[in-house]
Amino acid sequence: MVIKGLIVNVEAAIACGNKWLIVKRSEEEDHAPGTLALVGGKIEIPRGSVIENIAEKTLHREIREEVGISVEEKMYYVESKFFFADDGEPVFDLVFLCWHKMGEPYPRDSEEVENVFWKTTDDILEDLHAPDYLKSSLVKAQQVKRIIEDRR
Repeated sequence: MVIKGLIVNVEAAIACGNKWLIVKRSEEEDHAPGTLALVGGKIEIPRGSVIENIAEKTLHREIREEVGISVEEKMYYVESKFFFADDGEPVFDLVFLCWHKMGEPYPRDSEEVENVFWKTTDDILEDLHAPDYLKSSLVKAQQVKRIIEDRR
């Protein structure tokens, strides 16, 4: 099946020690306003372009633009999922594990991010304001993180 108008979105599960960077989405956001989420955004490609590693490049840009930090260059695939945004648009979503490299996160664009938090997996799993899809993504990111750390 081909879905016209499919949005491709990328998200970063950013780890720092035993904590994850979580944002509270702005109330002005079209999709999931005011909810807790991972940093991320839509992949945008100019027509006729071929861009290698577009998901990773988009994430590096989104992380800088939304929370003003940098992450290590290497990212690790966590999961992909499909959903319909609040406005009915079809979305293919990719989640990657990243490690914090430098900077103190803060909301750089109040139209997108209202607040930032460093939270443990347990904090997120117990948070009544955290959507189930965020909890699921972080459990999977935690599993990938353990595998990568065991190899180091």
